[in-house]
Amino acid sequence: MSTDLGAALDDVNRLPGRAASAVASASDRAARIGVVTIALVWHLAIDLPALVDAGMSPAASAVVAAAWLVTAVVGVAAGVRLLRGGLPPARRLAAVLLVVDAAVFAAVGGGQLFAAANWAWGGLVWFFLLVLWRRPVWWLLALLGAHAMIALAVVLAYGATDSADLARYTMYVYGTSSLPVAVFVGGTALAALAWDRAGTAAATLAVEAERVAAEQARAERQARLALVSGTAEEMLAALAAGDADPADPEVRRRCVLAAARLRRLIAESDDVPDPLLHELRAAADLAERDGLPIELVAVGVPPELPVEIRRGLTEPLTAALADARRWARLTVVAGPDEVVVSLVTPDHDGPDTAGPPGADGGGDGPVELEHERDGEIRWTQTRWRRT
Repeated sequence: MSTDLGAALDDVNRLPGRAASAVASASDRAARIGVVTIALVWHLAIDLPALVDAGMSPAASAVVAAAWLVTAVVGVAAGVRLLRGGLPPARRLAAVLLVVDAAVFAAVGGGQLFAAANWAWGGLVWFFLLVLWRRPVWWLLALLGAHAMIALAVVLAYGATDSADLARYTMYVYGTSSLPVAVFVGGTALAALAWDRAGTAAATLAVEAERVAAEQARAERQARLALVSGTAEEMLAALAAGDADPADPEVRRRCVLAAARLRRLIAESDDVPDPLLHELRAAADLAERDGLPIELVAVGVPPELPVEIRRGLTEPLTAALADARRWARLTVVAGPDEVVVSLVTPDHDGPDTAGPPGADGGGDGPVELEHERDGEIRWTQTRWRRT
């Protein structure tokens, strides 16, 4: 498996978790925005006018107003933390809200216990959601239970114990608690459902992507096997049939060329940091084993290139290297948008062996071939440019 394909499969394997996390985070953020908006708008649009028109004594009004301000500060602090992706300190802020709850109920007295001035009935419970967001639901139920006990204690303390007052108390507790509980549980459930659905969808896509990648790897192996077989089959068949003489220099040159191509094609499948240089070193090593002194110079780091482009860069030089005499110098000059590979060898009698560059780069830019000889040296160069 090539390096590119392996990296792609690693990304595919991480896809379900990333996708599910992104969808769940988006769903949770939307719920956070909704809860913060409800709490603060309710506090400003409903609780504040009720506080202004309460008609209570100055002392009671001061307590209720101070409690309103403290609640607003708690709401803003918790809202900012939620909108930034964090969670507020639940225990400390919940304790502050319970103190506010008791202060408001005690200040309004029995005359306005169920009046609009007692804004803690309906407004304070939304701030419970802010400070307890993403905590276990029983935390919210416990806080609502404490809120109900504070209210009940004040109801009993002021003697509002007839059936109408107790029924009103029950309706207030149920009416002001049911919707916040539904929002709290619903937000958690929606985030969990979004995580599950996104994870399932991403896992399905990942399986399909792995199947396609496996088919691609199989096709690459079959294509490489066909190239390897075609490279050596003709030469081996001629030797086996006696049609080729191993002592003939031309036959020996063709054998060296076939071996160099085989070595390069095998090197294509190796998982190495620099595939192009690895394939060129494979051809150079084979030439050195045949007794040819060769110098390999690399300048710069080649970018990641598809197999077709690497093959186009190396194939003509492999052919020229198989026909080299006495010495050879192989040079690679690479940049992010261009790679140039050149081979210099002494010139000698005989035809040129540098073939066409093969693949044209698959859309990333063609591979150009230049070849010159002047009676003293042979110079072969391939060049790829990003287009």
